[in-house]
Amino acid sequence: MTSTDTPVVVSATGSVPSVRPGAFPRLLNLARQLATFGTIGAVCFVIDLGVYNLLRATVMPDGPIAAKIVSALVSTAIAWIGNRFITFRSERRTGGRATLREGLLFAATNLVGLGIAAACLYVSHYLLGFTSTLADNVAGNGVGLVLGTAFRFAAYKALVFRSTDARRTKELAA
Repeated sequence: MTSTDTPVVVSATGSVPSVRPGAFPRLLNLARQLATFGTIGAVCFVIDLGVYNLLRATVMPDGPIAAKIVSALVSTAIAWIGNRFITFRSERRTGGRATLREGLLFAATNLVGLGIAAACLYVSHYLLGFTSTLADNVAGNGVGLVLGTAFRFAAYKALVFRSTDARRTKELAA
């Protein structure tokens, strides 16, 4: 056996396990990405809530929609920076044009995620007839938030933070 060969572990029954070499590091990386994605999302939720309430209490007391738009823009920008430099740091693109493309894809992905949450609320409220405040919160901020977040993570990983350099490096390492 040379130093570059991968040792094969044989079980007591004589069979070789079906886990591919390198699967554990990939799962570990995915778990790390999920944890940092969730942490950044939680921080940005608090920022969104804080900025919204600060604006409503000070400069926009009569403008709930404008305050929500501003707070969503601030928290989305911070989420992009956090995900770009922490969660998906090894997959992110470099260069001005690629960064602009990444930012636009990030914004579009967030709009689709928002649409998923709004669609859940629409179905619950208007099609199923669940019109209480609790039902609206469960549909929009419960089911919609979970589905929208799952979509965003998958889209960030598959579309937004997909550097050709990172893919080439991963292929060479495999």
